Amino acid sequence: MANGPHPRTDARRLVLPLLAALTLGLAPYAPEPHLVGKLRWLLGGGAGMKPMDVFDLALHGAPWLWLGFTAARWATARAAKR
Repeated sequence: MANGPHPRTDARRLVLPLLAALTLGLAPYAPEPHLVGKLRWLLGGGAGMKPMDVFDLALHGAPWLWLGFTAARWATARAAKR
């Protein structure tokens, strides 16, 4: 029997972070994803941005950070197996 978890099982670790990023990270979707609007506002100088807006940006950005961290761990573990 092979050592370690099955590669398909490892890839399943990406499902929950991906689901969180696509739902919580982008909601509300219309007229544009909320995170995109906050990032545009911040990159445009952030004029008028209040602490609540920064907190909102952190909450909508957290699932994307989680996905990036999980994907990086998955990729490095996969590369180490080869």
